[in-house]
Amino acid sequence: MILQLQSAKLIKRYKRFLADIELPSGEETTIHCANTGAMKGCAEPDDTVWYSTSTNTKRKYPFSWEINQTQNDHFICVNTLRANQLVEEALNKGLISELSGFDELKREVKYGNENSRVDFLATYIHAPDTYIEVKSVTLLDKGHGYFPDAVTTRGQKHLRELMDMVAQGHRAVLLFAVLHSGINAISAASHIDPTYAKLLEEAKAAGVEIIAYKAGFTLENGELDINLIENIPFIER
Repeated sequence: MILQLQSAKLIKRYKRFLADIELPSGEETTIHCANTGAMKGCAEPDDTVWYSTSTNTKRKYPFSWEINQTQNDHFICVNTLRANQLVEEALNKGLISELSGFDELKREVKYGNENSRVDFLATYIHAPDTYIEVKSVTLLDKGHGYFPDAVTTRGQKHLRELMDMVAQGHRAVLLFAVLHSGINAISAASHIDPTYAKLLEEAKAAGVEIIAYKAGFTLENGELDINLIENIPFIER
C-alpha cells in the first residue's frame, strides 16, 4: 500500500479522534485520528506525524493522521482502518501462507450468536470455511508487543464467536496485524485486560489459530510504502 503523506510535529492528541500538530511553517492545526485505542507510546509530544489529505470539501478536518514516527525512529501506523486494508492486500497476493489458496474472500460477513461481523470469510472448495478476525497491534512495552492496549469487550466477544465457529466445524483465525516497526514478537496483554488474555488461552485450546504478521515501512520523499512482510511469533506469557 502506497500513501502520499506530509509531515508535522505532534503537539497533543485529545478527545480520541483529534490531535493538534505544528506544520513546518509553524502554523498549528487540528487533524483527525482514526484510532479509538489508548495509543500508549504512539503519541508523544514532539513525535513526527505523517498525515494524508482528503479532497472531500465537506470534511471539517481534511488531514488524517496515518503514521507516527517516534523520537526513537520507530514507525507506527495509527490509522486502524489500514489494518484490514493491509490484510486484504496481503491475502489477495498470497503473502500470508497460512491462509493462501482460497477460492473466494468476503468482507464484513455476519456471523455468530452475538450479532458480529467477521472481518474476512475465506471459502475453499475442498476445505472448511475460514473465519478471520483482524486486530491491529501497536503497543510496544519493554521491547515486546502486546494486544490489547486497553480493555476490549468487543475483542472478548470476537474470541467467543471464533470459538463457536470452531465448534461448528469451521476454521477460525485471529490475525494480528503488527503495525509497529519495533515489535518482533507479541503476547496477550494480561496486565491490561486479563479477561481477554484468559479468553485467548481458551480460544487457542479450542482450536482457534493465532497468526501475527508484521508490517514493513519504506518512506521516501513523502511517499510511504507499507506492507505486511513477515510472520512473527505469538508468545504465551
